[in-house]
Amino acid sequence: MSGKREIFVSVDVETAGPIPGEFSLLSIGACEVFAPTNTFACELKPINRNADPKALEVSGLSLDELARAGLDPSEAMRRFTDWLAMAGGVDGSVVFVGFNAPFDWSFVNYYFHRFGGGNPFGFTALDIKAMYMGATGCNWADTRSSKIAKALRPRLEGDHDALHDAQYQAELFRLIQSQLMRHR
Repeated sequence: MSGKREIFVSVDVETAGPIPGEFSLLSIGACEVFAPTNTFACELKPINRNADPKALEVSGLSLDELARAGLDPSEAMRRFTDWLAMAGGVDGSVVFVGFNAPFDWSFVNYYFHRFGGGNPFGFTALDIKAMYMGATGCNWADTRSSKIAKALRPRLEGDHDALHDAQYQAELFRLIQSQLMRHR
C-alpha cells in the first residue's frame, strides 16, 4: 500500500472527434469528487482542423473561436498539472474518474504526454460505468447515463459543458458509492 491519500478527480472532456492526435481536445472540466466546488476548466486551441461535425454539434464549440481564444495546449496542460498538484497536496495521489473513462482518459493522457511532462494520473482510470455495473450486476447496456440517472436520481444533469459534466459525474460516483456499494 502506498500510504498516500487518494484524491478522486472527475474529469470530462469535449473533443473534435473520436481519437486523440487526429482530432483535438477542445475543453477539459474537472472537480474533486468529494469536494466538487474545487474545480478546473479550460478550453484549448485545436491542434488541427480535423473535426467530426457531430462532435462539434454536441459540444457547441467552434474550432475558429477556440483557435482565437483557447489556451495553447502546453499552457492548458501546465495549468491542469498545477491544479492537480494543488488538489493532491503533498500526501495525495490523484485518481482519474470518468464516465466512459477510456475515452476521456485517452485524450487527457495523449495531451499530457505530448504537451506536458507526463500524466499525473499515471496509466489508469476509474470508469463510473464499470463501477455501476459491478455494484448492481446490471448488463453493460444498462450503464447508459440516462439509465443510471433514472435509478439514482442525481440532482445535477449532464449538458456537454465539460465542467458541468465533471460535476455531474462526481455526483453519480458519490451516489453509487453511498447508495449501492455500502449496501452490499
